[in-house]
Amino acid sequence: MTAPRKPQIALSSKAAPFAIRNERAADVATREALLDACFGETRHGRTCQRLRDGRAPAAGLALAAVREGKLVGTVRLWHVSAGGRPALVLGPLAVDPACRELGIGAALMHQALAAARARGHAALILLGDAPYYVRFGFSAEKTGELSLPGPFERDRLLAVEFTDGALDGAEGMIVPTGAALPKRRAVRALQAHAA
Repeated sequence: MTAPRKPQIALSSKAAPFAIRNERAADVATREALLDACFGETRHGRTCQRLRDGRAPAAGLALAAVREGKLVGTVRLWHVSAGGRPALVLGPLAVDPACRELGIGAALMHQALAAARARGHAALILLGDAPYYVRFGFSAEKTGELSLPGPFERDRLLAVEFTDGALDGAEGMIVPTGAALPKRRAVRALQAHAA
């Protein structure tokens, strides 16, 4: 059994500190509202959502940023097979627009990367803007032969390896492999998306 981690606290000269902790069941409605605010209600039709639908995030890899008792940021990681190689996919990463200058997104990324590495995962993939994610070690160097189950911009498919060579020669479709949500939760998730 892993000892519980203390939440990461980040201080900013501009505002109150924020904490990063594991996501809780009570965060779901607020997280969904935050994701809608950041990505729009059409976010459910995006390509990477196909890797998450009906699946649970990887154990211990769903994080929330909280400031003054309010959820202001979220990031989740999911199990996938990247052309037959075990990996994680990150997303979505979202921060409340009112808090974007506080370093919450970067803190969530650093915490997610550290947690994934500590749990022994070999590689992490995401679909995002290279100029933002390169500072965390992501590149398109090993994703050129990988595909997603839907339209995507090739230069936005990025990866970072925690184990050297984890994605060497990886080619083919990235598909979900994580645990399926219990049917009741999956139905509620689909109903929430349709509403």
